[in-house]
Amino acid sequence: MSNIRSAFANGKAFIPFITCGDPNLETTAKIVRAAAENGADLIELGIPFSDPTAEGPVIQGANIRALSAGVTTDKVFELVKELRKDVKIPFVFMTYANVVYSYDAERFMARCCEAGVDGIILPDLPYEEKNEFADVAKQYGVDLISMIAPTSEDRIAMIAKEASGFIYVVSSLGVTGERSEITTNISELVELVRKNTNVPCAVGFGISKPEQAKAMAKLSDGAIVGSAIIKILEKYGSEAAPYVGQFVKEMKSAVVSD
Repeated sequence: MSNIRSAFANGKAFIPFITCGDPNLETTAKIVRAAAENGADLIELGIPFSDPTAEGPVIQGANIRALSAGVTTDKVFELVKELRKDVKIPFVFMTYANVVYSYDAERFMARCCEAGVDGIILPDLPYEEKNEFADVAKQYGVDLISMIAPTSEDRIAMIAKEASGFIYVVSSLGVTGERSEITTNISELVELVRKNTNVPCAVGFGISKPEQAKAMAKLSDGAIVGSAIIKILEKYGSEAAPYVGQFVKEMKSAVVSD
């Protein structure tokens, strides 16, 4: 069984997203540990990229700060290796096809396997081109996470049938960032996914408050939050870990409550 599935084995999952190296890698390590200790079931680790097209201004800012601090893909792999000494929950990379391509896909997936990364999300990788990375990812036991958006329509069934790890359901059109409300018919998307696969699905994009996380987790298998966590990092910088821990605790408690 994919290690990622274990994140969904005990009820609804809470999945925080963190950009590695914002403001520095030492702080990232503290944040990851604080999130894991406070109930995160799986953590998405962003590998910074100079042109993160799916991201709104908050996460774009995190990418710029991390790159300015000298973060490289190699340093992120070293960070994960270090974290794996004591953090056992699944890790998934979120980055862009160009990062993997320029690193060399086979070398990248081999390092994921060696460092203990369970999956990868590439938001700019079209479904039609996923085989370029899917085969080599599978070879090294890395789940290539599929994304399903409100615009996926007739492709949802096809994407779901081939999904592995978990499915990332994009709640809103546009880029990442907090939303005052989520108007997409998530239950319809999730229903279609569930007709075609038993791979768990979690909802992300636009979730920032416990009540939103709770509502999305009710409709799916979990909730993903990124921008709201990056805002805590913006505010507290290298002192952010306890604040992120508290936020994760509140969100986890919201997704599991009836």
